[in-house]
Amino acid sequence: MRIALVHALRHSPPPIEAAFREFWPEATLMNLLDDSLSADLARDGALTPAMTERFRTLGRYAVGTGAQGILFSCSAFGPCIEAVAADVAPVPVLKPNEAAIEEAVGIGRRIGLLATFAGTLASMPPEFPPGVELVPCLAPGALAALDAGDLAAHDRLAAEASRALRDCDVVLLGQFSLARAADLVAEATGRPVVTTPGSAVRKLRQAMLAAA
Repeated sequence: MRIALVHALRHSPPPIEAAFREFWPEATLMNLLDDSLSADLARDGALTPAMTERFRTLGRYAVGTGAQGILFSCSAFGPCIEAVAADVAPVPVLKPNEAAIEEAVGIGRRIGLLATFAGTLASMPPEFPPGVELVPCLAPGALAALDAGDLAAHDRLAAEASRALRDCDVVLLGQFSLARAADLVAEATGRPVVTTPGSAVRKLRQAMLAAA
């Protein structure tokens, strides 16, 4: 099966490709990257109709190449992804966080949400079900370190910020690119850590094989 992976950060492809190698190596992958999406959202401060239309264009392009499923790795664009899903139905379209949220809610009700991109902490909370106590946490400087190629600093800053989440039941890492810091975050918090790539691949695989 051909899966389109759509990214707004250039750091997202490696962790999701690693998850596919582990959980669904038979899938054929294509990557669509537009790193101006995250930059423009940071500049504008909110999702706009123009941004939604850009996502719809990416979705139509992916389907036009023969993609039988689409997985978005950009967690700050939930409403835009919903618009794509409506456009290309019945092609399965998965938000990056759906499966991880389900997994985290299954562990506990007080969930720490760690992110390196501020937009994620604005757009992602509405995706959680009622009754969840969400504790948002930004890791300042971590994304800039990743952009500069300093992977060790990214991981260290993520772990340092996560210490504020030690009283949570579980920590959910809000970016695909944060998955690389999972072990350090678990060590810093002493809490279970849920990453998005693996859970997303498992859910998409199950949905697409069931529909085949």
